[in-house]
Amino acid sequence: MSAPKRSPASPARSRSNDPEGMRNRILDAAFEAFVTRGYHATAMNDIRDLAGVSGGAFAHHFPSKKQLGLAVLKERVADAVMQSWIVPVQQADTAKEGILAVMTAIIDELSAKAKVTGCPLNNLAHELSGGDRDFQVACAAVFDRWQDGIAGALLRDGTVHEAAEAGRLAGFVIASYSGAMAMAKSRQDTGALCDCRAMFDRMIP
Repeated sequence: MSAPKRSPASPARSRSNDPEGMRNRILDAAFEAFVTRGYHATAMNDIRDLAGVSGGAFAHHFPSKKQLGLAVLKERVADAVMQSWIVPVQQADTAKEGILAVMTAIIDELSAKAKVTGCPLNNLAHELSGGDRDFQVACAAVFDRWQDGIAGALLRDGTVHEAAEAGRLAGFVIASYSGAMAMAKSRQDTGALCDCRAMFDRMIP
């Protein structure tokens, strides 16, 4: 699950007349740093340098690290879940086909990179949810949207016929994938994700 692709703006233009482009560059840099290094291990100066913006411009958009972290969750991480999971599952002929296709795409992407950095949402939720109520709420909201998106697809294609059961099955898919991704990250191997995909194929009607 990677950050949504955006067209880069030149530093000069962003500083002079493209505040939205500058804000997007900061968010992109923060997303990458928080997911790969960790939120607490990343300094604001690191993100400023990665984004190529001045300290004053950086502070104008994000006066605090917490504000930046919440924006990354609500805008970048939520968008990544939407583009990588929710939309493909909802657009597939069946929810099962969509889930299996998503798993295959993620496995192929990680195999090509030969590196597993983990699920952005899982990484940040594990690091931040236990220590700050605002981060906990933001992470939970992304998980809820993810679960609702898959559940809706399961209901529409008739895989299940009750909303509660669709929610439980969607939660099972997300929890299984999240655990498999954590195992894949710790082992730096996609085997757990491949096994997870195989079990989805066997267990989802």
